[in-house]
Amino acid sequence: MPILTTHFTPSLPFKSAHFNTLYRPLFMKDECNYSRKRITTWDNDFIDLDFSCIGSKTLILLIHGLEGSSNSNYMITTANELNKHCYDAVCMNLRGCSGEDNLLLGTYHSGKTDDIDFVINYLTSNYTYDNIIICGFSLGGNLTLKYLGEYSSIPTEVKGGIAVSVPIDLTSSQAELGKLKNKIYMKEFLRTMKLKILEKSEKFPDFELNKELLFKASKFKHIEKQFTVPVFGFKSSEDYWKRASCKPFIPKIQHKALLINALDDSFLSEKCFPTKFAENMDNFYLMMPKYGGHVGFISSFTGENRWLENKIVHFIKEYLNIHSNKQ
Repeated sequence: MPILTTHFTPSLPFKSAHFNTLYRPLFMKDECNYSRKRITTWDNDFIDLDFSCIGSKTLILLIHGLEGSSNSNYMITTANELNKHCYDAVCMNLRGCSGEDNLLLGTYHSGKTDDIDFVINYLTSNYTYDNIIICGFSLGGNLTLKYLGEYSSIPTEVKGGIAVSVPIDLTSSQAELGKLKNKIYMKEFLRTMKLKILEKSEKFPDFELNKELLFKASKFKHIEKQFTVPVFGFKSSEDYWKRASCKPFIPKIQHKALLINALDDSFLSEKCFPTKFAENMDNFYLMMPKYGGHVGFISSFTGENRWLENKIVHFIKEYLNIHSNKQ
């Protein structure tokens, strides 16, 4: 019954889910010395990979969340902590998220695992790592778990996955995000997404965009109807949520995988805490700390604040049994 207990006890202000969620992106200013590698995709686009390496035989592929990048604080702090424990890290910037717009009309979405598969195969074909672990945050965590359950021909170098703050059921979680309590987050997500879609409409004049409706969009469904559904060939937003959610794929996962979802995460619905899966699967681990917010897990104003990063490293060492080593 792999439900892992935890004792994350933050100081008083960080017991507020919203405070914890906002503190990391607004006030934590960590840095990482990346080395960028641009790779050309099968469809003549590109994906930017940012490496932070110390010469290990183990590589952790980090995947950011919605409208994030390798410069998102949780990506930087995780890469730094992995390096500290003698693991290499590579941050995958999803299409259109690396600071430069991608070449095609299509960018990324919650279920676009073909890009994950492409990057994994690129890494195994061009590098000599003994072990690769995938670690995704929020949308990136959905991609991680979906990939592990969806693909039957995963390279043997891939040993497992870790997913943090994941809306595993998109239908219910998008409804949760649409509530008043999440208005500040929704407003920021939509602001950057609208700008990107407008830029795409300038580059691709044949793309039919109703700018008036785009400007009025106040929910993900409005954006998806304008962009995700027609560009990626979904029938509707409901069809997209159903097909892109990782939840149905979790029982099919053959590797060891960990999901860390805080119980106070305002982005997540009750359906995003799959206790039954964890109780009935030997290889799927679930950790549900009482506090943490959405990709927050900060405990105080001072100190290292590496609870989340330490849990990721601990799972790699103790459950995947991959201890740090150098080439």
